[in-house]
Amino acid sequence: MKIKTASVAVVFASVGLSIHKGKTKVLKFNTENSNPITLYGETLEDVESLTYLGSIIDEQEGSDADVKARIGKARTAFLQLKNIWNSKQLSTNINVRIFNTNIKAVLLYGAEAWRNTKTTIKKVPVFVNSCLRKMPNIHWPDTISNSLLWEKTNELPSEEEIRKRRWKWIGHTLHKSSNCITRQDLIWNPEGKRKRGRPKNSLRRIIEADMKTMNYSWTELGRIAQDRVGWRMLVCGLCSFMRSNRRK
Repeated sequence: MKIKTASVAVVFASVGLSIHKGKTKVLKFNTENSNPITLYGETLEDVESLTYLGSIIDEQEGSDADVKARIGKARTAFLQLKNIWNSKQLSTNINVRIFNTNIKAVLLYGAEAWRNTKTTIKKVPVFVNSCLRKMPNIHWPDTISNSLLWEKTNELPSEEEIRKRRWKWIGHTLHKSSNCITRQDLIWNPEGKRKRGRPKNSLRRIIEADMKTMNYSWTELGRIAQDRVGWRMLVCGLCSFMRSNRRK
């Protein structure tokens, strides 16, 4: 890693750029190597988590911290538009459209890479449903079921929307060249040993479970992804199937 870091610094310098030492951190996964990594003669700081492109990455290889941060940012954005939600001059449809463009876009940023944990399965829908209940002016002690709420607001369940976003992103990725790092990452198997005990529900296992449901391999999915209409039909079919199974 030292050699790679030094080579990157040399390439940057060749075009008149330099790497900011204060903003460059080291985050290690499944490694016992404690040797420090240096840049321009200075040791880079080892951290347990970092923020990259607005998403939180930590050494636990999970998405719980990122999900909590996303909910917090979305809640702040929602409260800033309190006057809109309380307005009696705007219809429910307009409120929902504002919610989708200003709140849900903040909430589900980077959701394509989230893994299904108790945090995402419970906390995200709870936040979304609590916001949606303010659209038709439903307040305690009045009650409404989640299914009726989604029907009134024409919204998808959060778990289904995250799955739809994930497979839409996978479709875009499969359009790329086979030499593209993003596409290679879908089937890349990292080196190293995992900890003892039950394996975590990783993003790869979630994707492979959906692939098993569809009964398709990566080769077949790559072929289908070349037809955008066919891919959209495949994703809609998967979401519909999972929705029907959830109701049973």
